[in-house]
Amino acid sequence: MAGGAPYGAIDDGAIAVRDGRIAWIGPRAELPGDAGPARDLGGAWVTPGLIDCHTHLVFGGDRAGEFEQRLKGATYEEIARAGGGIRSTVTRTRAASEDELLKAATRRLVPLMAEGVTTIEIKSGYGLDVETEVKMLRVARRLGETQPVTVRTTFLGAHALPPEFNGRQSDYVDLVAGAMLDAVVKEKLADAVDAFAEKIAFTREETARVFKAAQVHGLPLKLHADQLSDQHGAALAARFGALSAEHLEHANEDGVAAMARAGTVAVLLPGAFYFLRDTKLPPIDLFRRHRVPIAIASDCNPGSSPALSLLLMLNMACTLFRLTPEEALAGVTRNAARALGLADRGTLETGKVADFVVWDVAHLAELSYWIGGTLARAVYRGGATA
Repeated sequence: MAGGAPYGAIDDGAIAVRDGRIAWIGPRAELPGDAGPARDLGGAWVTPGLIDCHTHLVFGGDRAGEFEQRLKGATYEEIARAGGGIRSTVTRTRAASEDELLKAATRRLVPLMAEGVTTIEIKSGYGLDVETEVKMLRVARRLGETQPVTVRTTFLGAHALPPEFNGRQSDYVDLVAGAMLDAVVKEKLADAVDAFAEKIAFTREETARVFKAAQVHGLPLKLHADQLSDQHGAALAARFGALSAEHLEHANEDGVAAMARAGTVAVLLPGAFYFLRDTKLPPIDLFRRHRVPIAIASDCNPGSSPALSLLLMLNMACTLFRLTPEEALAGVTRNAARALGLADRGTLETGKVADFVVWDVAHLAELSYWIGGTLARAVYRGGATA
């Protein structure tokens, strides 16, 4: 809400753009005379460009076979412990060339951009060695250079234990926090550092070692937290002042309260909840009660959320998590920007980046209502059509 209007709406509004930024916004009747050439959008709804703040867009191969296994009764944890899951994608990602990864990631990115995504976060984490983690982040940077989208990169070396380190998890954590992070920093490939704190991944203590090393380099933090069990990940993210804690199905109230105090955003991933047939809902009421900002993201990845539609995530967030359409839209604009530490986008305000979407809908609730279809009439990035 802004000024009492749902969605912060301005009826019969206008936007003036100069040098890629919003120079003025308000009622059209008050548009300054020097605003420049006008384009009539015919009364269409305009929102900020959408922000997908949690993806694993760069990877080799797919895991459709594991999808079948889960439908036959295998759990995500059983598949992971049998060498599937993340490890199977690691093998294919290590084998792929940089150009092959770029081509595949571009195919995944195109439908997201067509829906109105103008900013996207891309994590590494399918290399689990120095060479491949660096390769993945280079590809992510190249996507931002070759496509009309802003890419924020996140180093996720602490995603899973590679097979060559079986029985030596502490040694692998040393590698992530040492040589691997150093290589990423040397090439300026990461905008943030993430980790997966979970029973099948890394302990709170191991995660803290990675986070402390990241802080030495001045990198912001994010955390895959409390997805499969309550590992007090929400509180750990808050303790380190993380930008966001992500998944959070099993987060407890103490952790949520700590997130509120730290200003940590809750990034919810309804695609993974749906695809894994989870039944444990994130504590939405706790986030609301403690006023923790809620972001929504696709979590595009080969194992638990092969999602190429951020608008579908809005529908799932409303249908599965009972968010309102207004909360869902804020989750892929204002709050998603905050989850990435980006103060220059996510809302339509003077001085912000002129990323916005023109929609062929009669009401903004339709962005969460329709399942499929083409709703975006035009996508503008920096004031120009993308």
